[in-house]
Amino acid sequence: MSLEALSGVSNRSLLLVHGRGFKPSADMYMDLSMAALRSGIERDFSTCVDSFDAVQKNIAWYGDLNAEIILLRGKQYDESLDIGDRRRALATLREISVRKRFGIRQYDQLPGKSAIPEAIVGVLAPLLGALGLCVPLIRCASRDFARYFDRKSDYAMKVRQRLRQQLCTLMDRGDRIVLMSHGTGSVVAYDVLWQLSHDPDLKEKYGDKKVELWVTLGAPLGDSKIQKRLLGAKEKPATKFPVNVIAWHNVAAEDDYTCHDNTLADDFKMMLKQRVVSAVYDHKIFNLAVRYGRSNPHSSIGYYIHPRVSKILADWLQDGGAGSSPIYTL
Repeated sequence: MSLEALSGVSNRSLLLVHGRGFKPSADMYMDLSMAALRSGIERDFSTCVDSFDAVQKNIAWYGDLNAEIILLRGKQYDESLDIGDRRRALATLREISVRKRFGIRQYDQLPGKSAIPEAIVGVLAPLLGALGLCVPLIRCASRDFARYFDRKSDYAMKVRQRLRQQLCTLMDRGDRIVLMSHGTGSVVAYDVLWQLSHDPDLKEKYGDKKVELWVTLGAPLGDSKIQKRLLGAKEKPATKFPVNVIAWHNVAAEDDYTCHDNTLADDFKMMLKQRVVSAVYDHKIFNLAVRYGRSNPHSSIGYYIHPRVSKILADWLQDGGAGSSPIYTL
């Protein structure tokens, strides 16, 4: 389904930012993602479905840039298989009709569930960072994300430009914006938000414009070595952080090694002290997605359909409560 067909006519806009790795086409990724988000809202907040349908839907897609890098490593991508497996995962998650069933009991029953990857990353990341091996490890595990930090490459510039163009268009229209970033896409989102806040060529026009709600899903922003490579990391406190987000909700799944440091409120508390953000909330969840027969706690489909994400969006849809705190627990 095209982006036009997915979007409504309200002045609210949802902008997705995907992460690393191979991705289906922009239209297909959005079709599956919006189906997951809508299913979660329909399950838990049926009165908000019409409001969600009216929201403008957008994506900052750079899957082609990822693929250029990964294919050079000799890896292959079967898009039809990937789409089929994503659809199967979504269909299975749609069968869960009660939000309370997104808990630890169901998670522990998933095939291939393992805490080992997250545990290994959690133990090794500080050690490897001290030895200067953090970036080589990223380069080995994710060539496209490693390229993002390569100063000799223009990959980061191109990726940021795609998101910046989308976000600026929404800001120019005066839309009320939810920015939702998955995985390493959250690093891209952070950098673009910083650019709009402090870059001399951008801040005059966009420095005072706001994103009502930023939702990060499985974000690696808690990693100290990643933080040192964010734009603004070496700046003075006054210009160190983005200043254009009203409320920030961070959602991290158990055993998702991408967000092995799964709390961000502690890492970015200075933003609250400086009053450049209204709130930073951390939410820990269980991602029930199964990809290719095994538990995948980093799956975007599993994040999008989760009750916690549905609640965050429903609060925004109902009364603009971008900073409201969830009123139930799983």
